[in-house]
Amino acid sequence: MSVKQSLLAILDQGACYGYQLRAEFDRRTGGTWPLNVGQIYNTLERLERDGLAERGETDDEGHVFWSITDAGRAAVAQWLGSPVPSTKGTRDELAIKLALAATLPGVDVTGVIQTQRRASLAHLGELNRAKYAGKHPDSAEELAWSLVVDSMIFQTEAEVRWLDHTEQRLAMQPVTPLPLVSERPARGRASADRTADEGATA
Repeated sequence: MSVKQSLLAILDQGACYGYQLRAEFDRRTGGTWPLNVGQIYNTLERLERDGLAERGETDDEGHVFWSITDAGRAAVAQWLGSPVPSTKGTRDELAIKLALAATLPGVDVTGVIQTQRRASLAHLGELNRAKYAGKHPDSAEELAWSLVVDSMIFQTEAEVRWLDHTEQRLAMQPVTPLPLVSERPARGRASADRTADEGATA
């Protein structure tokens, strides 16, 4: 999630000070991604450095108001008009955890999966209860919040389906634990087997 672009998009609606930006961000996302004030001010300073925002006047209460620049408006337009890029590679902690668990000796992989499934289903229940607990279902704030919650629900449902799939796959095709390779790879170089494989598939 781009905090920088999100704050810029809010500033595009008018000048704000730090706490006001946090309140606006929470209001528009239902508080599903909490930001601390220090993070906001650090981001504002980076935006100022990059010429995307600028400090304005200070009110009687000491609030420093920040405004978006023309370059910042262009950056917001580009962000809203561009797709969010998919991350390259597999960095999902759960996927990496199960991949390791499946190849380590003495690990009850089924137990690991079942523990995660229980937690994921509990989280899914919390999300569904939160979704239907809105006080003003027709308000813009409620709509924005429900969009984020819906995304989290779909992601969690997909995680549960993937866990079911993984458990079934491992039951049909158990993985033999991988021993440590006795040959130590050279620093900065791929192993000979991997290099050969990549050459064969090139």
